[in-house]
Amino acid sequence: MTAVLSACATPQTVSSEASQAVATDAATMYEEDRVVADYVARMSLERKIAQLIQPQINSFTTEDMEKYRFGSYLNGGNGGPYGDEFAPPSEWLRLADEMYEASVKPLPNGEPVVPVMWGTDAVHGHSNIVGATLFPHNIALGAAGDADLVRRIGHATAIEIEVTGIDWNFSPTVAVARDDRWGRTYESYSENPDLVAKLGTALVEGQQGKRGDDDYLGDTRVIATAKHFFGDGGTENGVDQGDVNGDIDALLALHGKPYPATIDAGVEAIMASFNSINGRKMHGNKDLLTDVLRSEMGFDGLVVGDWNGHGQIKGCTVTDCPQSLLAGLDIYMVPDDWKALMENLIAQVQDGTIPLARVDEAVTRVLRVKYRAGLLGENAKRPSERGVAGKYELLASPEHRALAREAVAKSQVLLKNNGVLPLKAGMNVLVAGSAADDVGQASGGWTLEWQGGRKDQLPRERFPKATSIWDGIRENVAASGGSATLSEDGSFDARPDVAIVVFGERPYAEFAGDQRDLVFRDEEGLELLRSFKAQGIPAVAVFLSGRPMWMNRELNAADAFVASWLPGSEGAGVADVLTGKVEATGRLSFSWPATCEGAPLNGPEGALFALGYGRSFDDISALSPLSEDCAALEIVEGAEMFGFGRLGPGVSAFVGRLDGAGFEELMPQMRGDMNGSGVLARGFDRDAQEDSREITMRAGSYFGLEQSSDTGGAYRIAYEVVTRPTGPVRLRFGDSEPIDVTAQFELAQGKGWREMVLTTDCAGSLASRIAFESDGEVTFRISSIRREELAETTACAF
Repeated sequence: MTAVLSACATPQTVSSEASQAVATDAATMYEEDRVVADYVARMSLERKIAQLIQPQINSFTTEDMEKYRFGSYLNGGNGGPYGDEFAPPSEWLRLADEMYEASVKPLPNGEPVVPVMWGTDAVHGHSNIVGATLFPHNIALGAAGDADLVRRIGHATAIEIEVTGIDWNFSPTVAVARDDRWGRTYESYSENPDLVAKLGTALVEGQQGKRGDDDYLGDTRVIATAKHFFGDGGTENGVDQGDVNGDIDALLALHGKPYPATIDAGVEAIMASFNSINGRKMHGNKDLLTDVLRSEMGFDGLVVGDWNGHGQIKGCTVTDCPQSLLAGLDIYMVPDDWKALMENLIAQVQDGTIPLARVDEAVTRVLRVKYRAGLLGENAKRPSERGVAGKYELLASPEHRALAREAVAKSQVLLKNNGVLPLKAGMNVLVAGSAADDVGQASGGWTLEWQGGRKDQLPRERFPKATSIWDGIRENVAASGGSATLSEDGSFDARPDVAIVVFGERPYAEFAGDQRDLVFRDEEGLELLRSFKAQGIPAVAVFLSGRPMWMNRELNAADAFVASWLPGSEGAGVADVLTGKVEATGRLSFSWPATCEGAPLNGPEGALFALGYGRSFDDISALSPLSEDCAALEIVEGAEMFGFGRLGPGVSAFVGRLDGAGFEELMPQMRGDMNGSGVLARGFDRDAQEDSREITMRAGSYFGLEQSSDTGGAYRIAYEVVTRPTGPVRLRFGDSEPIDVTAQFELAQGKGWREMVLTTDCAGSLASRIAFESDGEVTFRISSIRREELAETTACAF
């Protein structure tokens, strides 16, 4: 109807309609400004500062919320309600209600109450929630290249977020990744800024609705966040949280390009980046956060910091940083140290360091977003009373799963095919590789846990509604009259007609995924492909990854090669393409490297497959044999048992009692409260988010790590002793006699971070298992444990 009226309207009619729309917008803006200004005028300084503080749910209570009235809070990647990151959806909604109710308790002297809002990282679906839909990561959606698809995914994600009572999503990432060694490459849609802008805008519209529409930020919509402003995909050598250098106009033209598009789409929040631009940390860069983002780009929403990002500014600490507020930050994301930061900010306003006008400006921006989201005023509702809240059947609903399956199928990129794909009807198919039936590996990082995990860390029961790649292949092959067999190691009794090998990167997030090159060193898939080739069995490689990597060896060994990215919970979408149920339409949104060094490509020069490459099934042209020379394969730098906040490949953490009571327990991700053993391990920020662990051992407990295969070498441990041990502390290697380190721990207490080097000089023999034993209570921190080959004469050191 609108289109017909527009086509037939006279100039006078158009002018009248336009004038009426302008008048309506002006009236809406006036009411918004009036309401928000009234709130701000009646708020105390303490309540204003609280609006600018965002702690994480595991560091405060509902009593704290009632007392301090935080403006917002978040669940970190490893955080869940009541300390349970795998809590059922109902518990998330229960906590949302409790925090909301605490935030709106009446205040004295007529001071207005301001409802709190909850922010989450739902970066590929509502991915913190057991049983939610896990959509493909952004790199896969970039390969699909379908803005309408992304818009629908945004809306489905918003619906599932609202089911659990959460208001705000820290998504989309609109980074233009220019160096695939970066650990967040999979969060980027493309190296092409135009594609990033198009798809990022679509996700914003899907989550918030379109500005001007009746359902904008209404039921089934949530607040979106464009991140990370700006340049996070352009750091030197692909180092996360690193430096971005160059002409500022050129940097803005490339890395800043998605932001005006998302602002035009109405994005209500933008998150500041960890990185520096020409030597200045973004969290303290007024020229960019205020002059460019506000004045030039016209952004009127709120700017939120990243996890303790303000503490990285020169001259700042996590608890003392007026520079960020003065630069243009509106909300400090301060997960744990919120109380001291609040106190310091209040004092800095009182002593004139921070002008009250700047505080009022920031509070106005926060309240304006809340007003638009329906959180202010008499119509505001507690989370469980909004829209689809509590309708848990919408989590991974049939419609959302079908949408995810469609997205997976559209994102598959066929790089090589000698005619084996699509699989013919009636074939006997062997499916090999440890990733074939592993939903966690197919989902990557930001999946239930911050770093994600394979099936040994995130078993299948954590994904109750998911379909693995194996499930999908079995279903589709059976439907065509064939048979499929799962054999992770590739063994078989009846010779198959074709083998499908599913393999890829282990899950990671952020800096834990940074690489020095683009070599894929796990040779499980390569060995399987070569084995099938030697037996004359056609083989299809399905590669799961968060980035393009040097795969020349695997490409040579395979008859067909599919870049499957990180498809998420609907592995059947992969099978839809393999079996020809869906045409192969995915196209690379990143250049694919021809060599393994890892230098940025960002174009056809030096690329094996250029941006936009991808085969259809009818393209069975031969791929010439590729060079398998790679000097980086020879680099051996020791074995990381724990580092960057995660356990190394084949490494497990364990705890137990010295008296033998109970049984030895595994500690997934080296984190948790193991009451039976008396060991508590929690994430600790040394240089970055949860890059370390704080270990508290009660009397008579032990804690340690073990490698599945002994790499040999001395132990090098970065540690800090927090509390003086109340009893003897020992280190034991394997079954050998332990060495007493009590005196060393007593000396190290309160002295900051130190390094422990353990060689045969003091340990006698070194095994693949190392354990700390404590007869008393002690708390210490560990940021890394690794094994290295050192000279035989190297002495132990503490």
